[in-house]
Amino acid sequence: MNDKLAKKKGSSPLYSQIADDLRFKLLSGEWKAGEKIPPELELCTIYNVSRITIRKAIDELVREGHLYRERAKGTFVLSVDHTTEKEHYTMVRSFTREMEELGKTVHTLKAHVQLIHASERISQQLGIENGGEVLQIRRTRGVDDSKAFAYFVTHIPYIEKFSLDSKDYYGSLYDYLKKFNIVLSESKEYVEAVMATPELQAILEIPDVTPILKRVRMVSSSDGQYKEISDCYYVGDQYRYYVEM
Repeated sequence: MNDKLAKKKGSSPLYSQIADDLRFKLLSGEWKAGEKIPPELELCTIYNVSRITIRKAIDELVREGHLYRERAKGTFVLSVDHTTEKEHYTMVRSFTREMEELGKTVHTLKAHVQLIHASERISQQLGIENGGEVLQIRRTRGVDDSKAFAYFVTHIPYIEKFSLDSKDYYGSLYDYLKKFNIVLSESKEYVEAVMATPELQAILEIPDVTPILKRVRMVSSSDGQYKEISDCYYVGDQYRYYVEM
């Protein structure tokens, strides 16, 4: 196993570490759209791991829509020509991943989770009965140990296996969900500019005239078994929203 991955040992499953490394090759442009990636056996040699581990890493990128397999030919980087047949795949990135791609490290400064009853709005968006149990996760986020510049309020239909301990939500929420084999594949969102409410002013420690970028994000798994709705608030002059077409 190479030094880069060895240093991460214990922090996440080995296949996930390899998937992150392969994902970087895609995002950096080292592997181009339509290009065939190295065979599994060659990747086994490169990373000094078993074929099962390599296959699990590739499976993760296939589920995310980065790669596709062709029988007896190999695995390829998803190209424009394949977007129609693969359109049900949507790359859903966590805020943590977004910041990593910009070369920044995000930290959760505060996290609070509680079990509540869904409002009419939340129940409609999540497709559950009005008043049903939902997990509400409130997180204040900062980058590179700086002061807070983002505040997220996430609602998820409650399942008993989800922790009610706030300390379990200081890391990436999507990494946490992977523990339950929940893979997110579809995302719908909209962005609007709003003025900071008194609550946001207190949480983000900003003046009352500060503009806020509000990003409402609805995410689900491909099998429809998982849904979430997140209201994300960013200090307007400290965050840029990128759209890839």
